[in-house]
Amino acid sequence: MSDKVSTGALEAIGLEHHFGVKTVLRGLSFTVEPGQIYALLGGNGAGKSTTLSVFLGLVRPTAGQARVCGHDVAVDPRAARSRLAYVPENVALYEHLSARENIDYFLSIAGSEQRSPANLDEALEAVGLAREAWEKRVGGFSKGMRQKVAIALAIARRVPVLLLDEPTSGLDPRATGDFNRLLDTARGRGVATLMVTHDLLSAAEIADRIGFLAQGRLEEELAATGPERFDVRALHQRYARAGEAP
Repeated sequence: MSDKVSTGALEAIGLEHHFGVKTVLRGLSFTVEPGQIYALLGGNGAGKSTTLSVFLGLVRPTAGQARVCGHDVAVDPRAARSRLAYVPENVALYEHLSARENIDYFLSIAGSEQRSPANLDEALEAVGLAREAWEKRVGGFSKGMRQKVAIALAIARRVPVLLLDEPTSGLDPRATGDFNRLLDTARGRGVATLMVTHDLLSAAEIADRIGFLAQGRLEEELAATGPERFDVRALHQRYARAGEAP
């Protein structure tokens, strides 16, 4: 395994994982640079969730490395985990606390030094959560509003890496557009984002690179080019060729 220095904020290097006799990841390699959004597309069973689990330190790869800002997750999980934020498909917050209180609480248990009122205000403003919602209990928040709180927490923590699991699932087109604008804000702050998704259209709109995952293998990888970024029809064809037509 090469020890050369890499600028990648997030790196999969020859990742393999087996559950018994089943191979879930097959030599998976990709890199997400700072200020870049990488969409990993694939159907159910393609290996997307396992990929996230490896980066979160929940699953140890059979072979290969998962690195977060140069830290091998299997070797130094605490250093790797401290440099990323994870937004699951369904964001878990304390229902009886306000948006502001949730962020402050999670910062406190993480031992963060970023708990100043000014930092919390900056993070909530950055994600576009209406100011009148800051002090409201999150129990009545929509999925889109809860995602804003989760990403505000990531911004407040000043982490360089963001992991997203099916972030646009269940969102209507307007909420999806709002969410993509959140990701653009994070990108402008230099955050490296990995999103695993079925949502080809959302990925085409916001991603800088798209990888097609099928049966644990990266079948193809494309980079955005020109003002149109991606040809959606061509993406559908590539998705179908990977055996994962939506």
